[in-house]
Amino acid sequence: MGLFENLTLAAPELFTIKTMILMMVGTMAGLIAGAIPGFTIAMAVVLVLPFTFSMTAVEGLATMIAVYVGGLSGGLMSGILTGIPGTPSSVATTFDGYPMARGGRPGLALGIGVWASFFGGVIASIVLMIVAPQLALIGLEFQPVDYFSLILFALTVTASMAGDQILKGLMAALLGLLIATIGSDVVFGQPRFTFGFDPVTQGFAFLPVLVGLFAFSRLLGDVRTSEKAHQRLGGNEAHAVHIDYLGAARQVLSRWGNIIRSSLIGVFVGVLPAAGSTISNILAYDQAKKTSKESDEFGKGAVDGIIAPESANNATAGGALIVMMALGLPGDIMTAIMLGALLIHDVIPSPSFISDEPQIAYSIFLAFFVANFMMLALQSFTLRGFVLVTKVKMYMLAAVILFYCSVGIFALNNVTYDMWTLFVFGIIGFVLRSLGFPIVPMVLGVVLGGIAEARLSQVVARSDDIWVFISRPWSLFFLLLGCFSLVFPYYQKHIGKAAWTRFFIPALLIVQAVPVFMMPGIVRPVVAIAMAVTGIVMLLYRLKYGFKPATGEQTQPSE
Repeated sequence: MGLFENLTLAAPELFTIKTMILMMVGTMAGLIAGAIPGFTIAMAVVLVLPFTFSMTAVEGLATMIAVYVGGLSGGLMSGILTGIPGTPSSVATTFDGYPMARGGRPGLALGIGVWASFFGGVIASIVLMIVAPQLALIGLEFQPVDYFSLILFALTVTASMAGDQILKGLMAALLGLLIATIGSDVVFGQPRFTFGFDPVTQGFAFLPVLVGLFAFSRLLGDVRTSEKAHQRLGGNEAHAVHIDYLGAARQVLSRWGNIIRSSLIGVFVGVLPAAGSTISNILAYDQAKKTSKESDEFGKGAVDGIIAPESANNATAGGALIVMMALGLPGDIMTAIMLGALLIHDVIPSPSFISDEPQIAYSIFLAFFVANFMMLALQSFTLRGFVLVTKVKMYMLAAVILFYCSVGIFALNNVTYDMWTLFVFGIIGFVLRSLGFPIVPMVLGVVLGGIAEARLSQVVARSDDIWVFISRPWSLFFLLLGCFSLVFPYYQKHIGKAAWTRFFIPALLIVQAVPVFMMPGIVRPVVAIAMAVTGIVMLLYRLKYGFKPATGEQTQPSE
């Protein structure tokens, strides 16, 4: 049967009063869970799982998908208003959302985040319905060496995120990688850098480190003087805060290219098992900054800096669902829980799942699509209550937030060690901020360090041949892309001023055509040939017409 026939078959199963009520409750629960720093989406989905045992497969999965979508979007509320990401998937949202809120435009920032989340989810749901089986096959091509190269590429993002302080950014990223190695070795379990202190052998959980670096360090900075402590979060305009939905919608739709690109990045990362929205929102932010004509505004309240991560993290859910349904592989912890729910109902996802169980499969497609509309409607109400935070003075808000974060962090594992982790990294973050070091690269190093080490150990366990890094097309693709990513900040700084910048894009197309041509199938080699031809034509054209710098000085092409 075709797409529309399958949707028609699934619609009566999903669109019942009971299922719609369950989805609305799930979406609201996800929004609240996502807005609470330290209370992860996975925790919310786990709490919902036992309630789905008595439901049908469609009802249970629809409810969990609603919690998933609501949680991904809910993280933007605390991230924008307090500078503390409610979930790891909203880390990049704080980079521009919080400065915009502190600049007297919290309503606009929230509105942009909501609409970006909505459009990202809708685009992902359309992709999910149309190309689920085909796109999921890409995930089968990835081996540990490809994942390691992808993570190396993600780490190069630190160069562009550090702005003019590239050296400090790289130092912060290396510090993050060092922190990720503290604890027990992932292969042999041997303690490292513990200095004889037994509790440190367990390493540092990501969430306490994240909340410490972002929340505690920022709170210390916000109340370090009496004048700053008595300021309101929303500044002088706090009394007039309202959600500018129409203005935000216009801002988002006028940047449709950023929405589509970021959403596709989210879907692609979601297809890769174990990558997740923590990586996709940072990568989308990086690409938005690199392609923006107003890159200098990023980190100061740029609209594109909110659109990119929010559309990407919601779209990642669509990619993760593709892998779960088409291959039976969990793309992240949330889809792993959903996979368990399917197995409880004697439904086993496999490459033939969509054709064998079209009613359940397309009910999941529709549930993801509908959940984004519910999120858009319900978040309007939750934002109105949450935006009252902007009227509170900083010293009062700091005490409440710190208490709230502490409770959330302690609830993760019920150990005081996590509390000390939060405190220590809060002090470290405060000192680094005072010395002018960017926090974002350090967080990225902590997030990706453990994943990178695990993947590298798998590569080494299989073979000690280093040529595997360039013989695998996806690995070579990401390594070459990482090299260009490291140079990109200099390209962006000197574009129009130095002659070599004219050859950056043609060189990128020609070089990247090599690994794409090595990929299996017919379509991708054809795309590679088109990339190479385009790059060569651009290169010849720019060699022929030379370079005219911004100062007006003409440089003739060399003979």
